[in-house]
Amino acid sequence: MPRVSPNPNPTQRDDGTRRLLQWGASILGAGLLAGLLLLTVLGGFSPTGASTNAGWFALIVALMCIPFGGMLLALGVAKWLRNRHLARSR
Repeated sequence: MPRVSPNPNPTQRDDGTRRLLQWGASILGAGLLAGLLLLTVLGGFSPTGASTNAGWFALIVALMCIPFGGMLLALGVAKWLRNRHLARSR
């Protein structure tokens, strides 16, 4: 007996777009929060770097999370727009 896929149209159901958008926004938000905390609470930074140990940690988190979260969020938005375009063309 052949197996029938429970989801014949993968673009309409769970194709990972929602998770990309959620994780991208979360990681980007964490990076922006770390940057904001660095500037306001953790002593700021100068051309030579952060002024406290916690500031260095926040700087590292911000410099890792902002680009990666931005790329995930951009990929999620691109997938969402593609799915929307495919749904309209049907």
